Amino acid sequence: MGRNETGVTADQPHRGLSKTTTLVFAVAAGLSVANIYYAQPLLDAMAEDFGIPPAAIGLVVTLTQIGYALGLIFIVPLGDLLDRRRLIVIQGMLSAAALVAVATARTEGVLFAGMAVVGLVAVVVQVLVAFAATLALPSERGKAVGTVTSGVVIGILAARFVAGILADIGGWRVVYLTSAALALAMAGILFRILPKHLPPESSDSYFVTLRSIPSLFLREPILLVRGVLALFIFAAFSTFWTALVLPLSAPPFSLSHGQIGLFGLVGVAGAAAAGSAGRLADRGLGQWTTGLSLVLLTASWGLIVLLPVSILALVIGVVLLDLAVQAVHVTNQSIIFALHPEARSRLVGGYMVFYSVGSAIGAIASTTANAHAGWTGVSILGAAFSAAALLVWASTRRTGSPLHARMSSIASI
Repeated sequence: MGRNETGVTADQPHRGLSKTTTLVFAVAAGLSVANIYYAQPLLDAMAEDFGIPPAAIGLVVTLTQIGYALGLIFIVPLGDLLDRRRLIVIQGMLSAAALVAVATARTEGVLFAGMAVVGLVAVVVQVLVAFAATLALPSERGKAVGTVTSGVVIGILAARFVAGILADIGGWRVVYLTSAALALAMAGILFRILPKHLPPESSDSYFVTLRSIPSLFLREPILLVRGVLALFIFAAFSTFWTALVLPLSAPPFSLSHGQIGLFGLVGVAGAAAAGSAGRLADRGLGQWTTGLSLVLLTASWGLIVLLPVSILALVIGVVLLDLAVQAVHVTNQSIIFALHPEARSRLVGGYMVFYSVGSAIGAIASTTANAHAGWTGVSILGAAFSAAALLVWASTRRTGSPLHARMSSIASI
């Protein structure tokens, strides 16, 4: 039987991923996750278009995040039970339809419903990450996960900037029409290159699969530790990126949304550099990589707090922050995917719930901190989240000590 472009056949599902296909996974993941973040710089334009009070337009972001959270719980686990190729392509097509609905909405009800669906099907990102981990050779799993996850983080960081540029050219609706066209094109590409007829990872029923997610994390200390680390690092990440617009848009800087969006592109450099974290995890250095990255994350706030007097210090701090968060995130996923190959979609769905909770906590806490203590308060809050993650790692690092041996035994199966 011949191989397709992934180098995988139905008879040999673990022959590995080519560099080209891994890159396609990364691009698809980045385009999908960006759909969640496009709205943030467009809220004022949406509010004006629909006549929605500024206090209520934030519901666009809230409903998108609620849809995403529901997708993590109820859709991502299907990746263990169904043909992932079909699941990914269907989600891509639904995403295109939802984006068109948003772009052509004439009432706020259609807008809100469309954004909820956009968030719901955007969890195709996590199905892609789990599928990449399944298709990659065990010795290259961390590298593959790192590359795809880099695409995710770059999509998050670049979304605000791209949305601002497109909106300046043709209005906010052009952003969603463009994204719909890209989603449809990517669905076609994935339909063509993904391996066909791979058997499901699990024979459990859907409801048994859902019930197994909490027990997996409670039963495996490593999973729980990595989930808690995700909660804290993304609380720190969200603290910074949620509050950044507040001091930069105010005097003495008074930067435009487009100029502020450039800081997201600066963060891309750090995120891209962290792709090597997956390679280190493949070599059994996941614990060392995590510890060093958390030290860098905590230290980055010492530069970030200097924003009132130094933009250069802020830029360096952004690179370090995104490098550290991405490195820990990649390492976390490399480790958890090696533990239960038959439950990778469930694992990534459960893990990303910690991510979502941390992001929500950081977003809420950062605006409160800024209101009471300004940028110094925001920086102290971010440093506290980062230090908490470092403390968790330091106090539980022995939990992961036998991990490399276990990963090796799994890889030999």
